[in-house]
Amino acid sequence: MSKKSDSSVLLENRKARFLYFLTDFFTAGLVLTGTEIKSLRARNASLSDSYIIIKDGEAYICNMHIAPYDNGTIFNVDHLRNRKLLLTKKELRKIASHIQGTGKTCVPTKVFLHHGYAKVEIALAEGKKAHDKRDSIKERDAKRQVGKAIREGVKASGE
Repeated sequence: MSKKSDSSVLLENRKARFLYFLTDFFTAGLVLTGTEIKSLRARNASLSDSYIIIKDGEAYICNMHIAPYDNGTIFNVDHLRNRKLLLTKKELRKIASHIQGTGKTCVPTKVFLHHGYAKVEIALAEGKKAHDKRDSIKERDAKRQVGKAIREGVKASGE
């Protein structure tokens, strides 16, 4: 059985981009058991409210919901369990040093498949204040209006 060379994004945490300033990005392997990968491929999962902790020199993703597989058996596992992330020691040290004693946290931004394996993109994050969120909303609305004006201009010139 050959590994697929796909890199399809299964989940995206768009809420994280709104709530945090994201700085350093890392790609980590995700340790799954039983039928979790089948449920993940069916996109029966959620990254909202999930975060990364470092415990005993290992990284874990908490509050990531992977729904039990419909056709699974008694071997389905808890849908909110902590799942281990596979990172290098250098990456773990960097993440731990940024999280310790600062106002930063580490959040997952994407879950994707790479050569058949589930991977998680994680980022160091610093919380936004209310005025920063308003600025993000203004920028998003401005981009939307510019795009709309461009599309309407293309339609008008094409008629």
